[in-house]
Amino acid sequence: MSEVDIRLMTVEDVDKVHEIEKNSFTMPWTKESFWNELTNNYFAVYHVAEYEGEIVGYCGMWLVLDESQITNIAILPEYRGRGLGEKLLVAVMNAAKKKGAAVMSLEVRVSNEPAQGLYKKLGFQPGGIRKNYYSDNQEDALVMWVRLS
Repeated sequence: MSEVDIRLMTVEDVDKVHEIEKNSFTMPWTKESFWNELTNNYFAVYHVAEYEGEIVGYCGMWLVLDESQITNIAILPEYRGRGLGEKLLVAVMNAAKKKGAAVMSLEVRVSNEPAQGLYKKLGFQPGGIRKNYYSDNQEDALVMWVRLS
């Protein structure tokens, strides 16, 4: 498999990232949401994964003091199952740690067992349930945490 390059996302990446978002989620963020995260949110840090020169995934997080929160992570459907999501998340976890984060959290659909498996593999542990978290179908979210230090 070719090398995956993980780099910081720029505003020039928004169109491609929005395409990945639309192909990954039932309630995708708008282009304007990504633009706002990159240009106006002091706490936001976004990375993209490039494979063979194409952006195939992205991951966003908010860093506040010593806590990091994954806002979203997605890999294009046709590139899933190749370990790209794992490499992306490991890179983001390392970036958070370098910026002083001690813990990282995220929410994941209770039905999304493949994602939960990846998160558990990387040390995330269940920390609670957010009832009716997802507005498209009122599905609960599992909150997961990992200590980075």
